[in-house]
Order: sequence, then C-alpha cells, then structure tokens
Amino acid sequence: MTHRFPVRVYYEDTDMAGVVYHANYLRYIERARSDLVRGLGNDQNAMRRDGVVWVVRRIECDYLATAQFDDALEVLTRIVSVSGARAVMDQSVCRGDTVIFTARVTVVCINAAGRPVRLPAEIRATQR
Repeated sequence: MTHRFPVRVYYEDTDMAGVVYHANYLRYIERARSDLVRGLGNDQNAMRRDGVVWVVRRIECDYLATAQFDDALEVLTRIVSVSGARAVMDQSVCRGDTVIFTARVTVVCINAAGRPVRLPAEIRATQR
C-alpha cells in the first residue's frame, strides 16, 4: 500500500535561492507519516496520554532535485517492514512524475522512560 499526501510549497518553505530549504523535506515527510498513521486508525493523542510516543530513530535521505515556491508536491509513503517496536518506511517527495527527494525512515514507539514498546496493532497489521 502506498499512502499519498499532497503538499504545496509556500514562500516560508524556501531559502534565499528561492528553493525549498533542505530541512523542510523532513517536515513534509513527517506530516505524511502522521497522516498515514491517523488513516490506519491510530490515535496518537491517546497514545501520548498513555505515555507512548512515536520517535524517529534513523533517516537516510537523498536530495535529487529542487522544489520551488508554489510547486504542488506529493509525498508517497510505503511501510517496508514492521517488527515489535520498529517500523521502516520508504518515502519520496514528487513533483508530478519527478522524484525530488527520497528517504528511508525508521520509527519506533517508546514509553515515558524512553524504553521501546510494541507498535500499535493497526501498524503491525499492515504486514499481514
């Protein structure tokens, strides 16, 4: 399953050269992951109240092309693997048919003490 999340580039997203500032791609893919998790029926606010949160453990990314003010982008997210407390996702940011950014993101769930805990059932079910 590939989750699709639209993004519009605003002036505030750009740097002095008029292109999307590199760190904003991480924001775009974060929003897409949150939207994916929500769409799978996982309530992150309820998790937080129970003392469990999602955190990024690792990101490997490549910047392949630039995006500019007012570009319509789409973030594609695919869950690659799920284990007890960890999920690995491939994400890409596209402008039309052009892939401009890719990332492999490892996320984990931790409790208030910073210890890993099992992923929500909705996420684990994606690998059945």
